[in-house]
Amino acid sequence: MSKVLVTGGAGFIGSNIVDRFIQDGNEVLILDDLSTGKRENLNPKAVFIQADISDFETIAHHFTGVEAVFHCAALARIQPSIVDPLRTHKVNITGTLNVLWAAHKAGVKKVIYSASSSAYGEQDPKAYPLKEHLSNHPGSPYALQKLVGEMYCQLFSQLYGLPTVVLRYFNVYGPRQITEGAYAAVVGIFLEQRQQEQPMTIVGDGEQRRDFTHVHDVVEANVLAWQKEISGGEVINIGSGHNYSINEIAHFIGGPVVHIQERLGEYPVTLADNTKARQLLGWQPKMDLLQAVAELKKAYDL
Repeated sequence: MSKVLVTGGAGFIGSNIVDRFIQDGNEVLILDDLSTGKRENLNPKAVFIQADISDFETIAHHFTGVEAVFHCAALARIQPSIVDPLRTHKVNITGTLNVLWAAHKAGVKKVIYSASSSAYGEQDPKAYPLKEHLSNHPGSPYALQKLVGEMYCQLFSQLYGLPTVVLRYFNVYGPRQITEGAYAAVVGIFLEQRQQEQPMTIVGDGEQRRDFTHVHDVVEANVLAWQKEISGGEVINIGSGHNYSINEIAHFIGGPVVHIQERLGEYPVTLADNTKARQLLGWQPKMDLLQAVAELKKAYDL
């Protein structure tokens, strides 16, 4: 049994990671300020600490005796980061620095960082599927902040010997999916709109393509990143390796649609090359998008 700490453990991805580690018989601490996380996501078998990662003095002592930290806490919102970059900087950069410093001071064995494929930014069409060695072109403060978090992980490994792994997620969806922010897959937004008998809102012409990754596959990647002998801030794509247009997703779900204006900071295509995840982690996506959407439709009574 291991003692692990999950920042953002009341959120979409974090709470699913918590559930898996509880299920596997581990002791789990949740660190979350509930600014975007939800109490109903909290696993009752975990220890919940309501705290803000941007306040080092408040969080530092909770890392004592922890073996692994899964750093999921973030203000994962592209548009608000453009409007108010100071607030998102405080959480996404200062908060990440606090988590890494607290982990280092406490002798944590490994930190697994939830990164974002938005760090890639808009790439040459010939670059797809995206490989980890590509130059990054973040197009929003949020994307830049998450990239700086990756660089901090690498620096802490090099400078302080803190083992870290960086997992870059591509459009995560599934149970407890959120309907706003950078981790908001359009799948969840559309299902909620259909449940409320509203038309599905498609941004622009709907031909933008997204690589959708089920949260259960993301959880498995975190487990493997903890178990495998990988560190040094290694950046690893966690994506399905297939993409679909937003129009196709709307067709899978079924129902009326409306088109809205394109937004700043968003890219026409996401598509992961997951070769590195397969080789280093022994990971491969198991969840099929169409089957998962069909199951989610049932959960939404559609």
